[in-house]
Amino acid sequence: MATFASVAALFVYPLKSARGIAQQRARLTTTGFQWDRQWMLISPGGTFLSQRTHPQLARIVPEITAEALTLRAPGQSELRLSTVADGERLAVRVHRDSCIGLAQSRAADEWLSRAVGETVRLVRVPPQPQRRANPTFAGATPALMGFADGFPILVCNEASLADLNARMPQSIPMERFRPNIVLRGLPAWAEDRIDTLGFAECTLRLVKPCTRCTIPAVDQRTGSPSTDPAPVLRSFRFDRELLGVAFGENAVIATGEGSEVTLGATCAVSFDAQPRAS
Repeated sequence: MATFASVAALFVYPLKSARGIAQQRARLTTTGFQWDRQWMLISPGGTFLSQRTHPQLARIVPEITAEALTLRAPGQSELRLSTVADGERLAVRVHRDSCIGLAQSRAADEWLSRAVGETVRLVRVPPQPQRRANPTFAGATPALMGFADGFPILVCNEASLADLNARMPQSIPMERFRPNIVLRGLPAWAEDRIDTLGFAECTLRLVKPCTRCTIPAVDQRTGSPSTDPAPVLRSFRFDRELLGVAFGENAVIATGEGSEVTLGATCAVSFDAQPRAS
């Protein structure tokens, strides 16, 4: 018997580790959803910044159109940037990956340095990105990425959050886990066994549990420390192979680049014989 789910929410995060943007529809590109993690802040030495070390990034609020990325932060006038991928090529690092970022304007660097409280630079994904997801999980077909941590798309399950919150001293919202797609209509933790999500014009393949860092303990509205789900997750969601607590599934694009996923869309769910999470 076929299993179906629906899309309860869609998000993109144009500036890595800044606030997310809820979407009515999101177009698939070679690196995941259009505009997702296409800009990133780096230290003067070229290493990426995230909420792990700079939780104040959650206070930067992006808005994206085809023509411009607009950023807002408390106490500052807005910053408007062209979406054209252009600029000096810089060597940058995202976790263990060395890749290329395109330097943006000095004005953008100064604006973001004030927002963060230290010297940073803003870089953009080049038009032909070469960074790839780990083939051990993604498979032989290259899964290109922008500045996402490790995979093009993150899928979470609404029922899994409800189950987690039932165990928590205080409920937390899904935005803490920074998903791209939130599914509705599946049992809690069913995502552990999903092989593919088949939409009308595209198929996503779920390839690896997402092990969580400290970001889910950050309030995504204020950038302040808040209720940490890690201790509760550790009690029943510790992945022994990946040595981390798992919430959500990383996904790659199997078919349908150029198509759109829409809010409320139905997808056919196929399952693996064995769950990936342990």
